[in-house]
Amino acid sequence: MESHSTVTTVPKPGAPLTGRSHTDPRGQAGRPRPPRVALYMTLTVIVLLIIGGLFVAFDKIVRPAMIGKFLASMMPPATAVATVVAQSEDVPQLLPAVGSLQAVHQVTVTPEVGGSITKILFQSGATVTAGTPLLQLNDKPQQGDLANYRAQAKVAELDLARYRALVAKQATSQQTVDQQQAALDQANAGIAKTNALIAQLLVRAPFDGVLGVRQVDVGQYIKAGDPVVTLTDLDELYANFTLAEGERGRVAVGQAVRLTVDAYPGRVFEGTITAIDPQVSSDTRTVKLQATIPNKDHVLQPGMFSNVTVVLPAMPNQVTLPETAVDYSLYGDSVYIVRDGAGPDGKPVLHAERAFVKTGSRSEGKVVVLSGVKPGDRVVAAGQNKLQNGAPVTLSDQGAPPAPAQTPRP
Repeated sequence: MESHSTVTTVPKPGAPLTGRSHTDPRGQAGRPRPPRVALYMTLTVIVLLIIGGLFVAFDKIVRPAMIGKFLASMMPPATAVATVVAQSEDVPQLLPAVGSLQAVHQVTVTPEVGGSITKILFQSGATVTAGTPLLQLNDKPQQGDLANYRAQAKVAELDLARYRALVAKQATSQQTVDQQQAALDQANAGIAKTNALIAQLLVRAPFDGVLGVRQVDVGQYIKAGDPVVTLTDLDELYANFTLAEGERGRVAVGQAVRLTVDAYPGRVFEGTITAIDPQVSSDTRTVKLQATIPNKDHVLQPGMFSNVTVVLPAMPNQVTLPETAVDYSLYGDSVYIVRDGAGPDGKPVLHAERAFVKTGSRSEGKVVVLSGVKPGDRVVAAGQNKLQNGAPVTLSDQGAPPAPAQTPRP
């Protein structure tokens, strides 16, 4: 008897249950499906692209917007500044120059004749008046000649009176009287000449002034013209200075000048132009001017270097600011004008607005502003180095800084 066996095929794990034997040719030739790995990779790429796009959008759009909003909400602390109000005023025109001082009257006292010094009648540095005796030279020979001429004159005078009486009695001739008159005149001439010589041997001050340092000693023999002492009149001094020929038409005799010297910083001396040289130097193309400076207290001295400023007619209605208010840079001159504004919270605040300006002349610590500022504008006078355009500010109660000390350059 034949036995029949049945072979059962177990499907492999993961194989699709088709209800058919694995030996079914139709099952092996079924429709192909896409692999799951490719699907996973496609989904991963899509997710990464979405994430990258979000990062890019955040970096390019969201973050700048957030930073801008943050910075806009941040207000730097207000800076305390000193301010001034721009004013319209008359501004003097000044022509600066340099010069030197010269005495109106100054001489070196010298004798007219030679001789030995017997007396020195002055002290160095003394103030004397005209005619004050300063130096006595030996005049004994002249004094002897004077006595001789006086005796001759006395005898001639007596003889003349006697002969005039005799002429009246017709006891002598008129010729004799004339001869005696000539003898008297000759004796008187000798007296006058000797007195003149004696006067030359007594050296006197020719005018009021201050003496310098004595240059002689008692017993010294000096010749005519040898220096004895200097004499200077310090009541008035000349200030000699020069200006460029282009300024000649702006100056005239009688205009006021201001003068400063290094010995007295901060003090200004005033005078007037008294002379202008009619010629222009062909070498330097400058014109010489001379001003007279009163010096009643004798503080100025001849030979001092001086800063001279010619004061011209003032320019009317000029906007002026302190020199400290202008910020000078390579990009141009500028100032900060304080304006009214509103903060992020809507409250009123003050802020500094930068304005470029054109400046003009400077004098006495002020500068003329030709454009960029109007009268009445409140301008920062100190503290600009801490500001930027639009920065909030508060007004300091210290006021504007003082004007810098002038060394005239006026």
